[in-house]
Amino acid sequence: MAGITQTVLGFQSVANLSAKLCPNLNGLMSMLGGAVTVQLRERRLYAPINLVRPRYPLWYLRKEHVNYEEALTESNKQFIEEIVHDKFGPPAIISGLSTYQLKTPLRTEAVAAGEWTPRTRRTGLIGKKLGYQPLWDKKGNRIVTTLIQIVDNHVVKYIPPEEYKPKRLYKYREKNRFGCLLVGAESSDPQRYTREYCGLFSDAGLMPKKLLAQFMVSPEAVVQPGTPLLANHFKVGDVVDIRGKTVYQGFQGVMKRWGFHGMPATHGVTKTHRRGGNIGGPKARVWPGTKMPGHMGNRWRIHRGLKIWRINTKYNVLYVQGRGVPGVINSYVYIYDTLLHLRKSKEKPDAFPTFYPEDLEEPLPEDIYAEDI
Repeated sequence: MAGITQTVLGFQSVANLSAKLCPNLNGLMSMLGGAVTVQLRERRLYAPINLVRPRYPLWYLRKEHVNYEEALTESNKQFIEEIVHDKFGPPAIISGLSTYQLKTPLRTEAVAAGEWTPRTRRTGLIGKKLGYQPLWDKKGNRIVTTLIQIVDNHVVKYIPPEEYKPKRLYKYREKNRFGCLLVGAESSDPQRYTREYCGLFSDAGLMPKKLLAQFMVSPEAVVQPGTPLLANHFKVGDVVDIRGKTVYQGFQGVMKRWGFHGMPATHGVTKTHRRGGNIGGPKARVWPGTKMPGHMGNRWRIHRGLKIWRINTKYNVLYVQGRGVPGVINSYVYIYDTLLHLRKSKEKPDAFPTFYPEDLEEPLPEDIYAEDI
């Protein structure tokens, strides 16, 4: 039995058991005056259900360091800020966000874009959920949309398929078909992070990012590290999938968590109005997956098949169909092209592999609406 410690006090029955477990234990007991502690361990044969096994990605590095009191004077702090601004660029407000005006040139070789095929997968974006706003189509129908702002996205690193080792390998997927594109959001002061974490962005010439995300991309849709990703990566009318962490509801009962009807309010019912009732006796155990009280929410979920109705190019805001985007207000979500076979685009996207502002002949309008709006 795991973790059980037996204290042997010289009794004959216990000594015989100890002699079977360890032949040299009798001599040890005599040397210690007939008292010794034996620890028996046994490995579990089965792991608990829904056990989360953390596995750090290939690019994982320690992010934040211990906040030591360095006793810096105001002049020293100002000198450090000047060095940071000389290296990366002065602070600026871009698309309504406080960031830095990067002036460091790209240090990696240019990546040539390949040819698009119906099986090609582009990179995704990191957004912040802002709230909800209604729109009206030309027939007067009300459409509720969710506002998602693309917050200072840049490509940080690319790992080719032959070097990337995903967490799971599915049988129906081709091996080494996709590479990993590392995308960061929201530039931050490098003094807040470790030297190893800041070095992750040195090749791309970027400031350290608050948030990193990995997207599976096809080799022909690779974007050069250091390239900014904007909301025009998508266009109005596109259908996207959004991944986020649901709102945490705490520990809830079966009526709220699973929608149970509950027991009657009167007529002989005592203290079982909101209980789950019988879970099955003949099986003599709790069947895995039984609907019972527990923690609700705080799970990663994907909402698929959401249409983009409007794009604000000034603040990089997407107006996405519905109110079902997982997450609370100001939480981060991940947006990418939908994987639904009947709703994914059959034509090459206009921004392939992504949107480049320097390719425009005329500036874009501040707001771009769908044809139905």
